Amino acid sequence: MNALKNLMPHARAVRESSRWGLAIAAVLIMLFGVASTASAQLPAAKRTVIRAGRVLNVRTGELKANQAIVIEGDKIAKIAPSGEVTTAAGDTTIDLPDATLLPGLIDMHTHLTFELSSLSYEGLKISTAREALHGARNARRTLEAGFTTVRNLGAKDYADIALRDAINDGDVIGPRIVASGPAMGITGGHCDENLLPPAFHFQGAGVADGVEAVQHKVREIIKYGADVIKICATGGVLSKGDDPNASQYTLEEMKAIVADAHRLGRKVAAHAHGAEGVRWASEAGVDSVEHGHLMDDTAIATLKKNGTYLVPTLFLGEYMEKNMDRSDIPEYSKQKMRDVIAAMRKNTGKAFAAGVKVAFGTDAAVYPHGLNAGEFHVYVSLGMTPLAAIQTATINASELLGPKFLVGSVEQGKWADVIAVDGDPTKDVRILEHVKFVMKGGEVYKNDYAKR
Repeated sequence: MNALKNLMPHARAVRESSRWGLAIAAVLIMLFGVASTASAQLPAAKRTVIRAGRVLNVRTGELKANQAIVIEGDKIAKIAPSGEVTTAAGDTTIDLPDATLLPGLIDMHTHLTFELSSLSYEGLKISTAREALHGARNARRTLEAGFTTVRNLGAKDYADIALRDAINDGDVIGPRIVASGPAMGITGGHCDENLLPPAFHFQGAGVADGVEAVQHKVREIIKYGADVIKICATGGVLSKGDDPNASQYTLEEMKAIVADAHRLGRKVAAHAHGAEGVRWASEAGVDSVEHGHLMDDTAIATLKKNGTYLVPTLFLGEYMEKNMDRSDIPEYSKQKMRDVIAAMRKNTGKAFAAGVKVAFGTDAAVYPHGLNAGEFHVYVSLGMTPLAAIQTATINASELLGPKFLVGSVEQGKWADVIAVDGDPTKDVRILEHVKFVMKGGEVYKNDYAKR
């Protein structure tokens, strides 16, 4: 009898547990039903089919004729011969029977919020708000030139972060931006503000000196939204009071910057002209060296050994040779530019011949935005094949950006960033200076073929 009494509370507990179990199961079934209904009611991703005369495989150089690219939402779902792809009701079809399609181009070194005037005394009267609006205009020009992704390396007061976010939110038309915010540099260096007299006690937002200070600055810049860290390892050309050959950040400071940036998931791009600065930046572990115009054979060998990308920015030399004397940049900058132009092609040509990894970059702002594709023919003139030059702005640049950026090739699963040109750019790379169709993320932003 006592045993029975002892069992009764246990039985009640089992019944209570069962009731709770049934109640929880019912709730889960209801929630699953709601979720399934909601999922069933979601609209299907927008489907677009581009039928193209030719599609360039930028990995192999193969041109396939009469291809169809099926796009669902913002990604490429399928690539197949046109005859194997049928369209359904509601699909958007874009016919480009005479065009050559290739992936949207990538410029790894731009300054969308700057103009040439921003880099001289004239720039002191330009507000950050005005520079951001310059950036909106320049972003559209860059996208319409076929560059669907850019890395913006240096902007005042995080203007490029604001521009990136405005584009991502659909408020402004432009390329996908990987933004650095203010570039880091030493006091009085290329990335400081050296135009104002001492009474102002003014310095650039990215200035930091010493290991502890540069660690703090990296974290601060990332805090305010930077996707990449840009540093100045040597002096520059358009800055006052410094020498492009002279190193600025020490090897120890750069190692500290790279360690913090990489730990926090950001890559590092180092402005460097002079040989020592190129070597130190590469040994510190930066992901790319920008310019490298005054590097020597040892610096080139260091880049090769460490697998550091070189972003050469060469077309600016050609443009400046033709236009510098009638520009309003200060005379001290003109002389430094002449000195750099005299060496840049020779040294970069050596790097190409040595097999240094190269990603496409322009330094647009030193010349007008939208002329970015002029960089290609300079690479070819220094020994690259047209296909290799195209690869610098597609698969090479994509590798430097990293795997989370689904760009650089027309392949299943990649973002639907596609451009079109007349003719065969693997035979004449200057064709890329005349892009006629631009799609970014499945949306068409330019289609000159539709105007015929």
